Amino acid sequence: MTQIFDEQLSRNIGLDLVRVTETAALAAGHWVGSGDFASAHRSATRAMANALNALEMNGRVIIGEESRLGDDSPLCSGQPLGTGSGPEVDVLVDPIDGTNLLIRGKPGAISVVGIAPAGTVWSPVPARYMEKIVVDRQAAAALVPQCMDAPAAWTLALIARHKKKSVRDLSVVVLERPRNQHLIDEIRECGARVLLRDEGDAEGALIAATEGTDVDVLMGIGGASQGILAACAVKASGGAMLARLRPQDAEERENIRQAGLNESRILTCSELVSSNQIFFAATSITDSVLLPAMQFWGNYASTHSLLIRSETGTRRIIHAEHGTHL
Repeated sequence: MTQIFDEQLSRNIGLDLVRVTETAALAAGHWVGSGDFASAHRSATRAMANALNALEMNGRVIIGEESRLGDDSPLCSGQPLGTGSGPEVDVLVDPIDGTNLLIRGKPGAISVVGIAPAGTVWSPVPARYMEKIVVDRQAAAALVPQCMDAPAAWTLALIARHKKKSVRDLSVVVLERPRNQHLIDEIRECGARVLLRDEGDAEGALIAATEGTDVDVLMGIGGASQGILAACAVKASGGAMLARLRPQDAEERENIRQAGLNESRILTCSELVSSNQIFFAATSITDSVLLPAMQFWGNYASTHSLLIRSETGTRRIIHAEHGTHL
């Protein structure tokens, strides 16, 4: 892989990505508890697009926002981003992962963005749903392709062995959806703890991939686009992930077939994102397991962000104060 980021550019692009997620989070923060989904996401999306277009890069959106805002979104897949100069990169965005959580004033809403060298991120379009298993680096060797078809008890036993725990001490994050109910029942039957989430698939994967969070694994069917974002975070964190497309109706299955995608193929993290030159940034909006909630007071706001660089294994936690005109 050609080295597209020199050391100086790497420092700049990493901090620039944090500024991007901070900007989107600040735009979204005023909508916490508002009940207004459309306004919250539109505000954050446009703020993120403007911030990304100011960066010295020749970017293209691989994972975007068209499913939420339609043609009105400035962050649709295929959209060019940046000034047009600088490195050619694939860009993955979610201005608000957990919009329903945000507008209800619940924990777990974050703003995220990832970049990797152009052509290194697998695109699942037009798939909407993906089955995933995510673990941290301590349990990375436990994930083998057979885990995707094995009973949950078998997979969790492998993970527990690598983490030197009993299965009953494992905590498993699962989206609370009817499509995951059978999995939830299996996990409970083998004695592990189930941590149900309303939404926030990418944030859930990031927590599962981070050591020391008391979350051991994410399992189940969630969004396909959130799955690719999760792959960036997981690979940058040194964790492991298995994924497979899981269409939920005949129309989605036919769209996948026409796009030449194989719904039976089990993908590893390195197949989802082939480069090791990944930057992943996240800023919390409401409270998160990883980061405190942003706060407003007077003419200022404070944010907490996470920046991960896969090439060096560096994780930075950044606390910033801002004038609210931002």
